[in-house]
Amino acid sequence: MDNMEIKENIQDTEQVHEELVEKLRAQMPDETKLYDLAELYKVFGDSTRIRIMYVLFDAEVCVYDIAATLNMTQSAISHQLRILKQSRLVKGRRDGKQIYYSLDDEHVRSIIAMGREHLEEID
Repeated sequence: MDNMEIKENIQDTEQVHEELVEKLRAQMPDETKLYDLAELYKVFGDSTRIRIMYVLFDAEVCVYDIAATLNMTQSAISHQLRILKQSRLVKGRRDGKQIYYSLDDEHVRSIIAMGREHLEEID
């Protein structure tokens, strides 16, 4: 079989499955939602923010205790908490002059737990 015959055989097997393509297109979220999802996952791309979320996984903690736990400055923690709050991954509760932070909801806990579980499968 020469190159021309091989090329023709490949072209014969390469075809678009129109019904499948239409079904996949119909299931695809709009660009805005995909962009928002990508932005959310970018927040998870910083190890400091992941460390903060691990601290908050089972406890409500003030910024000073987070800073002490992670050996970081209060200012650095506050900066990362602001990003996490804007992304609705962390929430704060005021008690007098103190604000106590926690994960925003069970979805955030699930994302972290599933990521951890996935990594344990790889090891």
